[in-house]
Amino acid sequence: MKAIGYQKSLAIDQPEALQDIELADPVCDGHDLLVEVKAVSVNPVDTKVRKLVVPPAGEWKVLGWDAAGVVRAIGPEVTLFQPGDRVWYAGDLTRQGTNAELHLVDERIAGHMPKSLDFAQAAALPLTTITAWEMVFDRLRLSPGKRPTDETLLIIGAAGGVGSIMVQLVRRLTGVTVIGSASRPETQVWVRGMGAHHVIDHNRPLHEELQRIGLSEVSHIVCLNQTDQHFPQIAEAIAPQGKFGLIDDPETLDVTLLKRKSVSLHWEFMFTRSMFRTADRIGQHLLLNEVAELVDVGILRTTFGEHFGRIEAANLRRAHALIESGRAKGKIVLEGF
Repeated sequence: MKAIGYQKSLAIDQPEALQDIELADPVCDGHDLLVEVKAVSVNPVDTKVRKLVVPPAGEWKVLGWDAAGVVRAIGPEVTLFQPGDRVWYAGDLTRQGTNAELHLVDERIAGHMPKSLDFAQAAALPLTTITAWEMVFDRLRLSPGKRPTDETLLIIGAAGGVGSIMVQLVRRLTGVTVIGSASRPETQVWVRGMGAHHVIDHNRPLHEELQRIGLSEVSHIVCLNQTDQHFPQIAEAIAPQGKFGLIDDPETLDVTLLKRKSVSLHWEFMFTRSMFRTADRIGQHLLLNEVAELVDVGILRTTFGEHFGRIEAANLRRAHALIESGRAKGKIVLEGF
């Protein structure tokens, strides 16, 4: 099968950073689905793994976790899918990735794809949707339902993949006031289009931007990038007994700044369930099925941002470079081999 992989961790402007290769077709077992990959999207985790993980000598590392495709074969223990089913999923960090014509995924972390989306539109959503859903509903304990509430959520870095779907989830499924941050005019328009009640500029002092929209503090804050830079202002802007969540990897984080307000801290990593084979990992299957229904009835929409062409090394190198620049808007998708 065709695939894209690497053997050395290199800067993305190097041709060997990602290469077109041929690998043996994988064989499914247990709860595995063998999926013919139709489309993939690229996430910051792809670039981080490329920089940090070197495969054993002579072996290839295949990146990619988001995928949409068609089930071609099933393992003997599979009960949730049949060959021919259209699926979407975010994969497993401990296995080879989706930048390949054929891919194995455990059925318990895959879902039935929305009927109203094509493969490219669907591939934009799984990883970021699981991350956003687990953060706001499992970690921060925001409650679904449109009952009136004085709760507020500030999403710092709301124009990216996770932020784009998190804004939608909270705006469409709860009564919480959503404030999204973005630093450029075009990304501010994007965040507003996703449904944020207010949009502020995170390159300006947070307390000034919040005062501009009539708020002195917020009950919940999620920071999606550059947490170490924003953290002192986050500690000031969050309300006493508030909840703070992050997904990135700051080199240092002085959590003592949260103590005087009794603020709780929540780290979200959507690969935890698959990495540790937790008993509740089927929750991601159920989550993806529920989101597919929400998409099909028009409550949520794809965060598809840019189509970078076929799934091949040159296009993936371009996608990695754009993500590393910090200027991506929505999700970058590639489709077909």
